[in-house]
Amino acid sequence: MLIVAPAFLAGIVAVQRSAALDGLVAAAGLGLVVALGLRLASRRGWGQERPAARWSGLALVALAALAAGVGWAAWRAELRLADELAGTLEGVELQVRGRVAGLPRASGPGWRFEFEIEPAVPGVPRNVQLAWRPERADPRSDAGAALAMPRPGERWQFTVRLWRPHGFANPSGFDYEAWLLERGVRATGSVRGPGQLLDGGAETLMQHVHRLRATVRERMLAALPEGRQRGLLVALAVGDQQGIEAAQWEVFRRTGVAHLVSISGLHVALVALFCGGLAGAAWRRLPALALRVPVQRTRALAGLGGATAYALLAGMGVPVLRAWLMLLVGALVLFAGRRIAPSRVLAIALLVVLAVDPWAVLSAGFWLSFGAVAVILAVLGGRVVPLAGWRGALRVQLALSFALVPLLLAQFQSVPLLSPLANLIAVPLVSFIVTPLVLLAIPWPGPLLLPADLAAGLMMDFLTPLAALEFAVIERAAPPTWLFGGALAAVAMLLLPRASPGRLAAPALLAGLLFWQPARPEEGGFRVWVLDVGQGLAVHVQTHAHDLLYDTGPPFGSSNDAGERVILPWLRAIGVRRLDRLVLSHPDSDHIGGAASLLAAMPADSVLAGQARDLREREDWSVQLGQGRVPADCVGAPAWTRDGVLFEILHPSPARGASSVAPDTGENAHDNDASCVLRVTGAAGALLLPGDIGAAAEQELIRRQPPAGLSAVVVVSAHHGSRSSSSPAFVDATLPEHVIHSAGSRNSFGHPHPDVWARWSGAGARNWRTDAQGAILVEFAASSEEGVLVSAERETRVRYWHGR
Repeated sequence: MLIVAPAFLAGIVAVQRSAALDGLVAAAGLGLVVALGLRLASRRGWGQERPAARWSGLALVALAALAAGVGWAAWRAELRLADELAGTLEGVELQVRGRVAGLPRASGPGWRFEFEIEPAVPGVPRNVQLAWRPERADPRSDAGAALAMPRPGERWQFTVRLWRPHGFANPSGFDYEAWLLERGVRATGSVRGPGQLLDGGAETLMQHVHRLRATVRERMLAALPEGRQRGLLVALAVGDQQGIEAAQWEVFRRTGVAHLVSISGLHVALVALFCGGLAGAAWRRLPALALRVPVQRTRALAGLGGATAYALLAGMGVPVLRAWLMLLVGALVLFAGRRIAPSRVLAIALLVVLAVDPWAVLSAGFWLSFGAVAVILAVLGGRVVPLAGWRGALRVQLALSFALVPLLLAQFQSVPLLSPLANLIAVPLVSFIVTPLVLLAIPWPGPLLLPADLAAGLMMDFLTPLAALEFAVIERAAPPTWLFGGALAAVAMLLLPRASPGRLAAPALLAGLLFWQPARPEEGGFRVWVLDVGQGLAVHVQTHAHDLLYDTGPPFGSSNDAGERVILPWLRAIGVRRLDRLVLSHPDSDHIGGAASLLAAMPADSVLAGQARDLREREDWSVQLGQGRVPADCVGAPAWTRDGVLFEILHPSPARGASSVAPDTGENAHDNDASCVLRVTGAAGALLLPGDIGAAAEQELIRRQPPAGLSAVVVVSAHHGSRSSSSPAFVDATLPEHVIHSAGSRNSFGHPHPDVWARWSGAGARNWRTDAQGAILVEFAASSEEGVLVSAERETRVRYWHGR
């Protein structure tokens, strides 16, 4: 089993990193048959007793498990991908009926929820995710009343527009399409119109469970209208985390206690231990029953029952399901009364989890949970005198904090240094006070929630100052695969007994992990990423020792933006901790929507802005910039050089001014022609970033600049490829080899416009677009001979689910 489980895992991982599934099932089936056949032949053959035959037999077993993993994951993927939205139905208004699944979540002025379509509609997947902004009164209430949030299990009829899953594609970014695939959601869309309630009753077990979860959430929120930590308490009760604020998540991230506020293996195990211990204590007082059924089996059964109930209350989401399956395997082993090594139990749990959810390997939680259990077994197992009491708990906590460093750096590019101290206080507080009070308060939410809120508040009062410390978190670039593998080997060596050989070399490997930095451009060269931020713009320019960001993308609703979701994770992943300069082309929200989040988390030495007067009047900007600094205006900004690369602000001119504001045309509230136009020139050529300027500003640029003053190898199209920009004269003046359009998928403006696309193509430029190709990388070499290389994220990191 210790060979089969890792080999099966390797097969699953191979499939989830594949660009296509063509022939994988057949190849895996053939490989499995061959491996099993050779294994059977070797057992009957000439050298079964020889060591070489034993090792070859183990290798064949591993090969068979690998082939089984490949075949299983590929087969499951083909089944799930087959339930897809027909291309002819994308964006078409459809009338569907079905039931609300899961727990609806507030999303701006409306809601977002999963919807199970019944009866089936040809060409439409069964499970979809809908966004709904109601337009008229609730049919369940009096006319004119506000529409209430849909309840789980309700049957509705909607007119919808559906689309195949599509998310941003950025290096080291969150893969939204994979996240939807794992949850079985095969299309996303929006409700058009009011909808019609057909039936308010739930039918299936999970629909009743989700209805109960919604009721518990409503009662808890009503019982704590002024509770400081009510969002955290609701998350611990029913797994709904939407009430936890972004500032709280940042505290949890920097102190390493985020696992305590997400219903995970720890919470499920604690409930199981509590229920099992309570049942065991009661069972011992009933001798007649104890003689018939051993106490150990009773505890296992009661613990599993309690954990099952809690997992259902949490919604049995994918992370909770993994934790419950791991507990199920352990409980069944105990119930069977067989003595099996803990490592084998862990291997069986791994196989069960992967069999149920082959996409689990795409989640950081999967690796952290199994890695944590493996570390605990390594620390506690194989000892003559078992560790116990506070010394054992402290040793386990320190070992976990140390051993998970490679995984944390690979997944999140940060390691909370104060995690042992924070968890030393937070774990017992949440595990033995807050969570029990929350669970006991579910039937009576009034009196018990107040002390739970108080205890959670005390925890936050302890964690917040820790998170504010500058050295609370160490942040490093995401390590390459070879270095990550070496760090895992180092961790394994350090967990071995003290006399084991090679342990002294392990710290050197870990030091390499902590101090490794990705290669930067050479002097005179620079690297450009046009990030995929939807309908907006964010361009990162990196020289040998400096980093510049041009625009920060759009906001995503009322509580999220491109700075937090896209730009900061990207910069952290490549080891950027400080910006030399932030340039904001103009104050439209799709260009500055992520600036506040970015500046709150990452310092910038200076900020240049188009129409800076508008930003100076906003109080939040002076707070974010700190030290009394305000954005400097692009007008009249002198050129600057960094590492042999020249940066020039070409527009607006001082004569034009930067504070003119055009009338609101419905698409923008500011003067697009006052956008900062930035030209970056290195040894291999120039990059031109024109912001949102239109044809008039383009003509002004052409008049002011010398004949070669606008030439560029790469141009990011003005105004996302709008037909109001990229005039024929401007195209002729720049004549690039490549033009990049930063636009949102299915945007309502039709960017990039077909005429603009054709105009650039006719001038000899190759068109690139972020909505279809993801983030675009441009490498300007340090010499003119090497030239410029352009690549797209969706073409260099292809996965079989992209576009499906």
